[in-house]
Amino acid sequence: MNSLNRWQGDSAQLAKMKILIIDDEPVNVALLEAMLSEAGYQRFKSITDSRLALETCEAFAPDLILLDLMMPYLDGFAVLESLRFAEGEIFLPIIVLTADVYGESKLRALRAGATDFLLKPLDQAEVLLRIGNVLETRRLQRLLDNQRAAFEEAVRARTVELRAALWALERSKSRFHPLRGRWASDEPIAGA
Repeated sequence: MNSLNRWQGDSAQLAKMKILIIDDEPVNVALLEAMLSEAGYQRFKSITDSRLALETCEAFAPDLILLDLMMPYLDGFAVLESLRFAEGEIFLPIIVLTADVYGESKLRALRAGATDFLLKPLDQAEVLLRIGNVLETRRLQRLLDNQRAAFEEAVRARTVELRAALWALERSKSRFHPLRGRWASDEPIAGA
């Protein structure tokens, strides 16, 4: 693993996370793939046709998307908006890549749901650090989601146990005869 990623929590786990590259320029795709491979990332996929973004995202289930903004057919803004609409409540980080240095593009991408923003030409150290940061956040979010689900399941199971105990207690209380100070039986009560 590259020294740029050593400071992070568990770089081996990050290297196994899935990254989807969406860029219409094969040269940019090759550059990003080389950076990822050199840094030890093992699971990445690239597409150059933005019209395949939703389908590929659904099939590949990435942990991070690297998305170019200026593409034919569907530009990165349209892809970003459709991904955000399709994903629902799931946190899927998207780093937007573009040569457009104007502030309006940045703001538009961030408003549409971009997690981070990188300018082309890409600086390898910055790209890898940002990818590592975003993937670490994604890993921690998943860990939190798993812990929350386990806690909710434990609460549900304990609630079932407590309800059963309460039902047994209520049933026992209904069998206790307060006038006799003892448990009800089949014997008739004196004077009844």
